[in-house]
Amino acid sequence: MRNLLTFVLLWCTILSAYAQDVQIKGVVISGEDNLPLPGVNVVVKGTTIGTTTDFDGQFSFAAPAKSLLVVSYIGYKPQELVADATKSMRIVLREDSEVLEEVVVVGYGTVKRKDVTTSVATVSTEDLDQRPLISAASAIQGKAAGVNVIQPNGEPGAGMVVRVRGNSSINASNDPLYVVDGVPMSEINFLSPNDIESMQILKDASSAAIYGSRASNGVVLITTKAGARGDAKIAFTAHVGITDVAKRVESLNVAQYADLMKEIGRVNLPSGLTDQTNWFDETYRTGVTQNYQLSFSNGNDKMRYYVSGGYTKEDGVIKVAFYERYNMRANLENQIRPWLKFNTNVAYSDYSSNGIVSGQGSNRAGVVLSVINTPTYATIWDAQNPGQYNNNFYGANITHPVENMSRTADNQTNNNRLIGSVSGEITFLPELKLKSTTSIDRVYFHKTSFLDPKKTEYGRSQYGNATDDRSLSTVMVFDNILTYDKAFGKHSFNVMAGTSGTTSKWSESYQTVSHFMNSEIKTLNAGNKVSQGNGTRAADWSIMSYLGRVAYNYDSKYLFTANFRSDGSSKLSPAKRWGYFPSFSAAWRISSEEFMKNITWIDDLKLRGGWGQTGNQSGISDYAYLQRYNITRQNWWETGKENAMVILSPANMKNKDLTWETTTQTNIGVDLSIFNSRLVFNADAYYKYTTDLLMDVPLPSTSDVGSITRNEGEMVNKGIEFAVSSKNFVKAFKWDTDFNISLNRNEVKKFTLQNVYYYAQTSEATSENVVRMTPGQPLGMFWGYISDGVDPETGDLMYRDLDGNGKITSSDKTYIGNPNPDFTFGLTNNLSYKGFNLNIFFQGAVGNDIYNASRMETEGMYDAKNQSTEVLNRWRIPGQITDMPRAVATTDNLKASTRFIEDGSFVRLKTVTLSYNFAGGLLKKWGVSRLQPYVTAQNLFTITGYSGFDPEVNQWGGSATVQGIDWGTYPQVRSYVFGVNVEF
Repeated sequence: MRNLLTFVLLWCTILSAYAQDVQIKGVVISGEDNLPLPGVNVVVKGTTIGTTTDFDGQFSFAAPAKSLLVVSYIGYKPQELVADATKSMRIVLREDSEVLEEVVVVGYGTVKRKDVTTSVATVSTEDLDQRPLISAASAIQGKAAGVNVIQPNGEPGAGMVVRVRGNSSINASNDPLYVVDGVPMSEINFLSPNDIESMQILKDASSAAIYGSRASNGVVLITTKAGARGDAKIAFTAHVGITDVAKRVESLNVAQYADLMKEIGRVNLPSGLTDQTNWFDETYRTGVTQNYQLSFSNGNDKMRYYVSGGYTKEDGVIKVAFYERYNMRANLENQIRPWLKFNTNVAYSDYSSNGIVSGQGSNRAGVVLSVINTPTYATIWDAQNPGQYNNNFYGANITHPVENMSRTADNQTNNNRLIGSVSGEITFLPELKLKSTTSIDRVYFHKTSFLDPKKTEYGRSQYGNATDDRSLSTVMVFDNILTYDKAFGKHSFNVMAGTSGTTSKWSESYQTVSHFMNSEIKTLNAGNKVSQGNGTRAADWSIMSYLGRVAYNYDSKYLFTANFRSDGSSKLSPAKRWGYFPSFSAAWRISSEEFMKNITWIDDLKLRGGWGQTGNQSGISDYAYLQRYNITRQNWWETGKENAMVILSPANMKNKDLTWETTTQTNIGVDLSIFNSRLVFNADAYYKYTTDLLMDVPLPSTSDVGSITRNEGEMVNKGIEFAVSSKNFVKAFKWDTDFNISLNRNEVKKFTLQNVYYYAQTSEATSENVVRMTPGQPLGMFWGYISDGVDPETGDLMYRDLDGNGKITSSDKTYIGNPNPDFTFGLTNNLSYKGFNLNIFFQGAVGNDIYNASRMETEGMYDAKNQSTEVLNRWRIPGQITDMPRAVATTDNLKASTRFIEDGSFVRLKTVTLSYNFAGGLLKKWGVSRLQPYVTAQNLFTITGYSGFDPEVNQWGGSATVQGIDWGTYPQVRSYVFGVNVEF
């Protein structure tokens, strides 16, 4: 008994010794250069006990003796080792060059990068908190080959136009499908870039076909952040910046304007006029952007959570424009049982904005053009009529920019968006899992406007006017996905099968009221005249899908993947609403072959190819195949119409054959990694052929209806993409470079019912369409006359007589420009030394043309509008050599022609960011693991020959048929931002 008691006491002593906390300390260094690593996580495995290394790589904390430590640091291989309290530990971390082991998110699953058989681009998210981004889509700009992202104007909150391998459709949508945490959607303005954990872009059909009917324009997969094991983390990011117009267009002063008016002869100006108002200063201001994001996260073996909230505000450089967003997010993952995992993601966003009237002349409230077109002798207010804007321009049809801004000053567009998903994953066997997900995307849209009944001339003519437009959209998705993963020696299989059901319900109410006494009350109840056009609308649609995938992998050497999806859409004819979208891809890892074993400098060499089909039915009416009707109300107050019913008239022609727009795509690619992943190279070539293009085709004027939605034509996109990543220096001084370049060629191949379409009237003076679409040409081609310069004897523009009949007629029009670039590129350099980090990002496009329709109003010299100082070079006397025609009160020099075509090629320093990581000292004492202030300049300079505000422009936004037109478009801005990232 005594021996047993002694034995128990001995073991208790030993166990208590092990359980007693001791001080564990040491240093963590890099195995490449033996320099200390700051910010390394050193924690006891399975607990939250631990710390991070200071600036000198040192760490010290109390923990049980002989604890198992986990040492981890971004970019380095993690280590597990037993703590040694008897000495100062020296821990060496090696760089993690195994980029091939990175897990890539693909449709309804994940795969190691080395085993990818399709064209998938990964967008780095490491520096998102150092890039003052407002839009999540802007994180993609210039970062992925084959993905062209433009900001068509500089308006606050303006959406980005994202195109994956060109425009595949004409009237249907060309936007990619966004899938955020498994929830499909068409835009991501609600999403804070700071909440993004990873972004992958499925570019070819063999990768995107698993999303079938919604994937013809590519798929952007976004995963938001989740909690991580270890200490609870609090992160705060903030930035404040100022913005200004990157370029200024000067207008004529009073004396110069008076000379011009004498030549044109349109108005008689009194003598003695002087410069009164600088309209540029009255319109533009220094804008301010601000963004604040706060998050909390933590996790253990059972549960992980991430909660965040943020506020974003952008006051535009034009005084009435703004964008404001509140966003909140909560992500939770819980391993309830070893066989059951629960996950929920909930995000709420409230974002509102206001803009200006653009794409209009200065006589129709176009703000940007009126800054130049308004004579400087004018004042803002009418001295004879207090409270009214001045409109005395001696007969000139102009409204000044302050009045034009007033037209939208009280307008506001607001969105409340709730996105949530709940999923449960059951593990029947280690190889067999079932995941069921229910998600909702609900948007409440509210747009209001108010036009003052007194200030503006137009407002007085309407006696004031107010509108209220509200809609509620609810999209629900129900997914059930069964996966089976099994490995047999060198053979591994992945089989996935499932169903996906999507339902959408939408309703809208719209009201217009006029005749307001004053502007004191801006709501509809203060107006006296209610519009006959008020009403409500509603619509719904649904898609049912069946999907499956089989993937085979032999020793990561030979890989094969097959996908299939079948979709049925309520938007299409019942007889033809089911589409079937297969895809196949394969890859051969050449570097794993026996004959490559002695070539040690090649880490990985993989050849891959794929083929697949995807569909498109977005962007068309919810009832596109049905006969629809216009509703016209009768004036019930008129005699004899007290009980009259509405009048119905056909709005379209029904189409019982309406079916899917289908894109068939072939892709061949190669992936190469050499010198221990110091240099990584990816190349792809693709061919996309779209058939059964969904189009709204106008019908002859003799028809009772205006148009028919039908499968009208065919189109092709083909291109090449290259991406290179290199680690130029990897020691104390680090320098990484990422470069990508993309070439895409687009061509319309065939139309069935109508061969020629015209778009884009860009001047009220000429009413000409400047875009022509026809088979054999790319989308968006500019159409007009060829200008051969100014006749030195007459001062008139000379137009080329192409048909040789001695006269200039519409028969002499031809294609005069192409808005599609020859290639686009992005270049990122990241340099770091100790705590300093410098990130430099260039982007550019080469070979695209811009139709500068703004110059028709600022250099047209045909009426009484003020003009830019460019017209000082106009022709005045016979024999004068100049490229600026004479001033004359006709539109002969204003024809749509090569005069207004400009080279839109540019190279832009998009962002340059300098940051510094503070560590050690008081920060460690206060528990601060990261303190990183930074300064960023955006759009610092642009190298271009374009004469307008900015070459990255399109007044028609994301239109496929009309591209590269500048018509009084809200200008791009240059910004300087100061920010800080803090974690503790």
